[in-house]
Amino acid sequence: MSESLPLSGIRVVEFTHMVMGPTCGMILGDLGADVIKVEPPGGDNTRRLLGAGAGFFANFNRNKRSLAVDVKDARGREIVLKLGARADVFSENFKPGAMARLGLDYASLARLNPRLIYVSHKGFLPGPYEHRTALDEVVQMMGGLAYMTGPEGRPLRAGSSVNDIMGGMFGALGVLAALAQREKTGRGQEVQSALFENNVFLVSQHMMQYAVTGQPPAPMPNRHSPWGIYDVFTVAGGEQIFIAVVSDTQWAAFCDAFGFGDLKDDPALATNNDRVRARERLLPILRERLGAHTAAEIASIFEARGLPYAPITRPQELFDDPHLAATGGLAPTTIPADGSAAGHAIETRTALLPLALDGARLPVRRPPPALGEHTDAVLSELGYSAAQIDELRAAGVIGARREPSAQAAEPPAA
Repeated sequence: MSESLPLSGIRVVEFTHMVMGPTCGMILGDLGADVIKVEPPGGDNTRRLLGAGAGFFANFNRNKRSLAVDVKDARGREIVLKLGARADVFSENFKPGAMARLGLDYASLARLNPRLIYVSHKGFLPGPYEHRTALDEVVQMMGGLAYMTGPEGRPLRAGSSVNDIMGGMFGALGVLAALAQREKTGRGQEVQSALFENNVFLVSQHMMQYAVTGQPPAPMPNRHSPWGIYDVFTVAGGEQIFIAVVSDTQWAAFCDAFGFGDLKDDPALATNNDRVRARERLLPILRERLGAHTAAEIASIFEARGLPYAPITRPQELFDDPHLAATGGLAPTTIPADGSAAGHAIETRTALLPLALDGARLPVRRPPPALGEHTDAVLSELGYSAAQIDELRAAGVIGARREPSAQAAEPPAA
């Protein structure tokens, strides 16, 4: 299977941590690249995060091999330099200047390997802000996204690491473009992706809204919706459901389905723009009438007529989603003990990339690796003998030998 994937034969050296850089490597790995994740002997700190960070390592590090090496030691740097000399892609997401101090910046590696594509994932592209330390929440606040997400006066970050994930995705997109260009020129290049610029791209529709209308965009909870019915409704039993009626044809079907002939015949509600102008009058009427139905009843009626609706789903409930089950959108995987806050290996399922190639989803070829799981194999590929590997391990330059297959696993997560 891996030989048939688009990036089969491409080698990536990943010098990243947290979410943004690992997302880029995961995408390239899912597309078939051999991704070697370089970690310090103590491991990527993401392996040990708690709370909302507990899923970072497990989610963004599949289809990779782990090499545990101390790059502050000259012998460890030599290993990474040898990898860089043979790689197609080198990916990093450390603070500006950190890689140059190690002699692992683009200029240094490009001298060894002119065909190398070097992708950097930063907080900001080069400019006045590049010295700042950025996090997803930092750029959401300064980039207008938190303002647009929360109600007036209460900026609120989005409920996922949207900039980290999309920043990694754009890094991968840049790598794919550079690989295509290398076919023409024979040379690699430096690719840069950044959290802040990614966030600006996300809110650019609202920037353009201001340019077109001259009116400041309102936060989403206070927005002036372009649709007459486009909201969450609390219905029987206190359940909630999102429903949308965004065209005049849908309005007629909606009114017929629920017996709202009086609303259908009201000339003041004839068009979508009419219904937008009448929202303050219309929505309380609909909330009262729909409140007598259960969410399941409304969903069934909307489903039968092809009208847009959605249950209000919590992330953990997606493990049981029938569409994901039917389409293979979740694939079995094993989280290693040292990549799990639980302290033991876990059998679970993971969400695949949201695309299909020639009708097939991209597979999980390797679960997230145990720390240093592939160190010996990678060094052997670089020409190190067993004796040399033992010497490096005894000197603390590389991590301890790992036996991932011996780790006990818990039953699949529900």
